[in-house]
Amino acid sequence: MKKIYEGKTKDVFSLDNGNVLLKFKDDCTGKDGVFDPGENTVGLTIEGIGKANLQTSVYYFEMLKKAGIKTHYVSADVDNATMEVLPGKVFGHGLEVICRLVATGSFIRRYGEYIKDGTPLNGGYVECTFKNDAKGDPLVTAEGLEALGVMSLEMFNSMKEQTLKITKIVADDLKSIGLDLWDIKFEFGYNNGEVILIDEIASGNMRVYKGDKIVEPVELTKLILNR
Repeated sequence: MKKIYEGKTKDVFSLDNGNVLLKFKDDCTGKDGVFDPGENTVGLTIEGIGKANLQTSVYYFEMLKKAGIKTHYVSADVDNATMEVLPGKVFGHGLEVICRLVATGSFIRRYGEYIKDGTPLNGGYVECTFKNDAKGDPLVTAEGLEALGVMSLEMFNSMKEQTLKITKIVADDLKSIGLDLWDIKFEFGYNNGEVILIDEIASGNMRVYKGDKIVEPVELTKLILNR
């Protein structure tokens, strides 16, 4: 295998069959040792979170498959914390898509003068940021993405529609075990001209509450899988 990319929470390798292998790490985004899926730097290491994120991803990728939603997922080896995926070209130099069901985190840091932390965002609010640590992952609009030649409005609309649909599937599943999804982060790419979900659907990429307390990623995986 040849390493083609080293990310914050995963390393990426090319496979001889043309597919790609993702190797999950135990690193999490956060700040000052506190987990925060909205941060753009590694803030802490949690033992076992790599496998936990992979297990959660496999669980939800299989669920999306049954729902007829195409993703890049092919197969996984949980013991080795690896997942084989279809090759997908990222938009620009990497684009993150956040679906917010409740106002919190960086959303409040930006817009706190207009809205209180914990306020529901009816129907879900979708926003995009470029993956650029040096610039703090700047926000970008659909029109901005088109003007920059990153994606067409048609591609953006497909990505947004899929984001809302996938978020609802995850939120409904969590609700069935007494948990509330507040926000979740995705990545999309394109394969053969089609916009598809790539990367992961991981415990470390979502903010989930049980009552008034946030559920940490490893505990969240246990609750999702051991029901």
